Amino acid sequence: MVDLDSEVPPLPPRYRFRDLLLGDQGWQSDDRVQVEFYMNENTFKERLKLFFIKNQRSSLRIRLFNFSLKLLSCFLYIVRVLLDDPTQGLGCKELNRSCSTNQNYTPGTIDWSPIIWVNRSLPLWGLQVSVAVISLFETLLLSYLSYKGNIWEQILRIPFLLEIINAVPFIITIFWPVLRNLFIPVFLNCWLAKHALENMINDLHRAIQRTQSAMFNQVLILISTLLCLIFTCICGIQHLERAGNRLTLFDSLYFCIVTFSTVGFGDVTPKIWPSKLLVVIMICVALVVLPIQFEQLAYLWMERQKSGGNYSRYRAQTEKHVVLCVSSLKIDLLMDFLNEFYAHPRLQDYYVVILCPTEMDAQVRRVLQIPMWSQRVIYLQGSALKDQDLLRAKMDDAEACFILSSRCEVDRTAADHQTILRAWAVKDFAPNCPLYVQILKPENKFHIKFADHVVCEEEFKYAMLALNCICPATSTLITLLVHTSRGQECQQSPEQWQKMYGRCSGNEVYHINLEESTFFAEYEGKSFTYASFHAHKKFGVCLIGVRKEDNKNILLNPGPRYIMSSTDICFYINITKEENSAFKKQEKHRKNHESKLSYHGASRLPVHSIIASMGTVAIDLQDTGCRASSGATLALPPDGGKEGRRPSIAPVLEVADSSSLQTCDLLSDQSEDETTPSDDEVSAGLEYAKGYPPYSPYIGSSPTFCHLLHEKVPFCCLRLDKGCQHNYYEDAKAYGFKNKLIIVAAETAGNGLYNFIVPLRAYYRPKKELNPIVLLLDNPPDMHFLDAICWFPMVYYMVGSIDNLDDLLRCGVTFAANMVVVDKESTMSAEEDYMADAKTIVNVQTLFRLFSSLSIITELTHPANMRFMQFRAKDCYSLALSKLEKKEREKGSNLAFMFRLPFAAGRVFSISMLDTLLYQSFVKDYMISITRLLLGLDTTPGSGFLCSMKITEEDLWIRTYARLYQKLCSSTGDIPIGVYRTESQKLSTSESQISISVEEWEDTKDTKEQFSYRGNHRNSTSSDQSDHPLLRRKSMQWARRLSRRAPRHSGKTAEKINQQRMNLYRRSERQELAELVKNRMKHLGLSPAGYDEMNDHQNTLSYILINPSPDTRLELNDIVYLIRPDPLTYVPNAAPSRKDSFCNTVGQDTREETQL
Repeated sequence: MVDLDSEVPPLPPRYRFRDLLLGDQGWQSDDRVQVEFYMNENTFKERLKLFFIKNQRSSLRIRLFNFSLKLLSCFLYIVRVLLDDPTQGLGCKELNRSCSTNQNYTPGTIDWSPIIWVNRSLPLWGLQVSVAVISLFETLLLSYLSYKGNIWEQILRIPFLLEIINAVPFIITIFWPVLRNLFIPVFLNCWLAKHALENMINDLHRAIQRTQSAMFNQVLILISTLLCLIFTCICGIQHLERAGNRLTLFDSLYFCIVTFSTVGFGDVTPKIWPSKLLVVIMICVALVVLPIQFEQLAYLWMERQKSGGNYSRYRAQTEKHVVLCVSSLKIDLLMDFLNEFYAHPRLQDYYVVILCPTEMDAQVRRVLQIPMWSQRVIYLQGSALKDQDLLRAKMDDAEACFILSSRCEVDRTAADHQTILRAWAVKDFAPNCPLYVQILKPENKFHIKFADHVVCEEEFKYAMLALNCICPATSTLITLLVHTSRGQECQQSPEQWQKMYGRCSGNEVYHINLEESTFFAEYEGKSFTYASFHAHKKFGVCLIGVRKEDNKNILLNPGPRYIMSSTDICFYINITKEENSAFKKQEKHRKNHESKLSYHGASRLPVHSIIASMGTVAIDLQDTGCRASSGATLALPPDGGKEGRRPSIAPVLEVADSSSLQTCDLLSDQSEDETTPSDDEVSAGLEYAKGYPPYSPYIGSSPTFCHLLHEKVPFCCLRLDKGCQHNYYEDAKAYGFKNKLIIVAAETAGNGLYNFIVPLRAYYRPKKELNPIVLLLDNPPDMHFLDAICWFPMVYYMVGSIDNLDDLLRCGVTFAANMVVVDKESTMSAEEDYMADAKTIVNVQTLFRLFSSLSIITELTHPANMRFMQFRAKDCYSLALSKLEKKEREKGSNLAFMFRLPFAAGRVFSISMLDTLLYQSFVKDYMISITRLLLGLDTTPGSGFLCSMKITEEDLWIRTYARLYQKLCSSTGDIPIGVYRTESQKLSTSESQISISVEEWEDTKDTKEQFSYRGNHRNSTSSDQSDHPLLRRKSMQWARRLSRRAPRHSGKTAEKINQQRMNLYRRSERQELAELVKNRMKHLGLSPAGYDEMNDHQNTLSYILINPSPDTRLELNDIVYLIRPDPLTYVPNAAPSRKDSFCNTVGQDTREETQL
């Protein structure tokens, strides 16, 4: 075998690796040539050019020296004029000419000697000659350095010609002394000084790397031009009048000012024609030059008005301001920001600087001219990517910077990219400025994780829509919590529900340190549940969470085992924060008041009497043993009815006791052991695992413990309407789901849709209540999205649209619990802004007419369009609400649309309503964290979650909200935060009932049935039928007055006939729609049985009461919002294993957990 190394010749020394690293020092006899670069800059001319022109600082010094030299020459000219005596005629004597003083001056004859010759002393002549020589040398040198091949271009320049006229004669006098007293127009150097000043300002801007305002430059040019005109005219008139009136400099100044100001007194006038000719020439020059200057100044002024100019550095250092960066500023966005930002008292002295690359439109301009905003809002046209514009906005001195995305863009990803670049630019320019960033898509969130506060629109939107399906009107609840309101909306309305709803809408989330709080200081060392209940009982505030001093994580309802500490930060819901509240002790008055109270039956018992009476009756402790499933009821005490006494509620203990809490209900259930599932569960496929989703579609999603499948579903099985080798089902009916569907209609399966699925599959949701989820998509989903959802149970997709009735029927709309219609990205931008929701609104209206009992939750782009949801053109009550909304808007309400029935019921939502969440975080930095915890976007160990429970007939013994609060706190540790109430309208608001008066309506058969139903309901809940005041006689009159209905002119008989006809027409229209749906179902091979069972439940209204007063009466079918403690916090330490205890925890039905 041949040695390969021996055949390879060795490398020469110059190519060795050591020589490549250390340099070829030993190879001296090579032929390398050293090359020097930029040798052209080593020439003498280039070095002079570098010093005089190219170098910014040296060039600035040269300009400044030149400017000073020209000013010195003008000053020497003034000195020569003051020392000169035109009667001496020194120049004539030196030329040996017969020059007389011409004392006998006659008009029409001009003595040119005083004009040609002047008296110039030798020292003054020496100074002027020196200045002239230096100026001429500098001018020739700069001309030589800037020469580019055309010598005439250099010679014929006006500054060069003026320099020759003023400098060359002085140099000639050096060689010809007899011309030393020759007049030379040195005052023309003022124009050269103006030229040097302009060059000096330009070099100054280059030297400090900063672009000064063009407005300042133009004003400086205008002022210098005007001064040069006046100075030239003064000196020219004074010199020419040496042969005339012999005016002094002051007289010439007076004459020029009077002439140029067009006053023209006439007391000083030129006498000889050269002076008059000069005045005419100067006036003509002024008429040509000054208008041009003023025109340029006016143009720059208008451009500055468009761009906004600069924010004052002095104001930035003495006053506080925030910067709002947007790509396009709409009037709705601006008003939402200003109203929410300035709603806080401590922000009244802040300035708002808006930095936007587009020109301000007419609407925004009109709003910013309002005195309330004109003094506090400054609009700057510029880009956040330019340091000059950020400097104009004084970003480095700003208290905060809000960067908002343009959600109306067709390409939302591109809008996010622009937002990310703005955030990076601001962080690079002002690292210490707090950033508040709004992003649209969740996959782009990790790019701006350095920001102090981030709100991802799609994350919040889908999580909120998901919770709307299991906790009705969660979107309305969150919207009211993050809006600033005083709770004074609609307090003069005769409608009781509007007064309660408006007052409770003023509740917001506040925080305070426990040791500084009057609300909570006395509960130090007590349990959280005890503090929450007693603070609500005593002050009416709802304590929902805490944060330890040494921990940044907020805990919502950490449970009764959490002990309050003096350093804890308490978060509570109230009308106003504690610092703005006054406390009055009324113990004596309360005792006297209690002795005089008259009760109207047991149902009217005041809450403080109910609580006080607990000390005089036997306390019935709940049975802490584990119970079987019996529904979501607030069970009566076991001995409550045997002895014939009024049921009582167990007290809330100061410190949690294991015997006082139904921990077994939360952690174990002997009636249902997940380790040994029943046959029904096996057949239904309910064997789910609990864990974290193995795949997330984007970076930055918060991990949530969920119900998962043991094995992921094949992608073909995720398609609802297409059979495969694993199953043959082709529609939702064939699957035989036990629970009703949740259908989501969206354009594309974006990553944000993942946040819709996670809250509905969270571990604390009982597996028996999991609703199948069907995604109705216009476009097929991507593979990575399918890979993320294939681990979740009962999640399917179908390609279709809500425009197509067949697609709706295939996806199971006839037996769906909720239909969620997501706003489509392709329709968010339209030529007319508010028309972006047109297609969505019409499609939802069609669904509303075809499937009237279907709960439809709709997302809109513009909140103002929610008035068109479930639109009824001739509904007098809706017209009355429309007028009410206008009145509330005139009063300055930020939530004028809150009384619209679709919004109050949580059936419509706009993500733009959550913009205030980002604005509020400037004052309440905890609001984003609390909202994310409520929506389930973040999970913190030990923090509770939002859920709900329904009040049934068996629960009405609780009677009041305060007793419910105590019942929940003393048993399961749940904290109620609000009530969702639904009331049936006593008067139908359909088209057939508009002209019927209140008295006639009471005579009709349908109304009697409704009244009998309401009477039976009232008998089961309360002895007073006035608790539901909706559309009573007075309220109906109020609604008719607002809608300006015409008075009735026909009798009862005619009205009954008209009513029957309209009912017949309505039934025929309903039957026609029903026949259409049934025919399509038969054509598709679907059974119409489910559609036959659908009833019309349109004549109801729903609204939310956030943190209602303790004496608020509970009503049948009320849904109570609860913050339930984390079940994992109750896992006993002696559990066999984490897996077993966790399975026992989530295996228990949520409804069983609410059994008290």
